[in-house]
Amino acid sequence: MKRFTRIADVANLDALLSEAMDYAANPWRSADLGRRRTLGLVFLNPSLRTRMSTQKAAQLLGMDTIVLNAGADAWTIETRDGVVMDGAAGEHMREAAGVMGRYCDILGLRTFPGLVDRDYDYAETVLEQFVTYSGVPVISLESATRHPLQSFADLITIMQHRPVVRPKVVLTWAAHPKALPQAVPNSFVEWMKGAPVDLVVTHPEGYELADEFVSGVHVTHNQDEALDGAHFVYAKNWSSYADYGRITNSDPSWQITEAKMALTNNGKFMHCLPVRRNVIVSDAVLDSPRSIVLDEAANRVVSAQTVLAEMLKALA
Repeated sequence: MKRFTRIADVANLDALLSEAMDYAANPWRSADLGRRRTLGLVFLNPSLRTRMSTQKAAQLLGMDTIVLNAGADAWTIETRDGVVMDGAAGEHMREAAGVMGRYCDILGLRTFPGLVDRDYDYAETVLEQFVTYSGVPVISLESATRHPLQSFADLITIMQHRPVVRPKVVLTWAAHPKALPQAVPNSFVEWMKGAPVDLVVTHPEGYELADEFVSGVHVTHNQDEALDGAHFVYAKNWSSYADYGRITNSDPSWQITEAKMALTNNGKFMHCLPVRRNVIVSDAVLDSPRSIVLDEAANRVVSAQTVLAEMLKALA
């Protein structure tokens, strides 16, 4: 595996999932695989779970890690080509990524969309520059349009908790005070489409995701209808794709409550975290046995370890 930025980079999802289950059961089984290898983690945006889980995954494989917070630990990085660099940015991505590729065997990059220029964001301009100029295998630690390590962890969690062979999984929008990217919902839909689940997406009008992700997926504006009989409820906010980056609806009735969960088939609640309590989901749901958000977060280590192991095998 040379890159891990979307599900299309996975040659065999069933095989990767099987490896993940093995790492979940025995996390130290490849403790020497990454010996004398270095993982560089570059954060253009802040992180808690992604940073800690990926570092832990590398340690489980015997890798050394270098963590860089751009703009704090290094120069602010310019990503546009052909510009006169007389502003705040002190280094261009061409040199920055190239240098990091000389220091590290594998690199991870976390970058968010600007939520202003949809074409620029959906072209994954920053991530693709990083892949091109680094010259080494790259893992997306979240990008403008996807969060594959999170989605892989979500799938692992669903497979661990599924009560039936093919569970019903619902992705539901919920209100949020800030405009958030579509990366997590995009990626979740993309991975669930390739998984043994029945997926339903529900959101108010105006929050339709890009066709490249939801084509062929059952989408409804009726949340109660979507939740009926669900085994898993994945709540997440996202801003508008059509009216790009805007908040067009703040309806609090989309919050996941005990009454909403009562519509499900003893459903489990999921969220990528961090989550706004009593905005996205009520305390009663989040603090109940139905919530598996901590299992989900723990599986971020498993998803990262599995992907890193595949990359290390390719380097051997």
